[in-house]
Amino acid sequence: MSLNPAMLATRFLLELVAIASFGVYGWRSFDSPWRYLLVVVLPVAAAALWGVFAVPDDPSRGGDVPVPVAGQVRLLVEVVVLFGGAAALWAAGLPRLALISAAVLVGYHLLAYDRVVWLLTGRSATG
Repeated sequence: MSLNPAMLATRFLLELVAIASFGVYGWRSFDSPWRYLLVVVLPVAAAALWGVFAVPDDPSRGGDVPVPVAGQVRLLVEVVVLFGGAAALWAAGLPRLALISAAVLVGYHLLAYDRVVWLLTGRSATG
């Protein structure tokens, strides 16, 4: 299910929302001049974390893996970035958006259970 084009598109949008959420947090939670720095640095750090640590032969990614990691580590990275984005919205004083984001993330991960199982065990959810 997680390799369905609609699910891949949803995951991509969730990544973008999470990365942008870190920028929102940086802007809303800090005064000048820090806000100008953090609105750039926090999303770039989240995107770097997301893009660098990957599982070799991940069917949802193409190309080389900059830093190969085990599936469990990748799942941790995904949880930190995606749910961290929801937490950043909460910390930025946007609890409604944070709860919506978290609910959508939980729903996505329930639908993409095959990816979660693969990351945890290295085996497909059907076998």
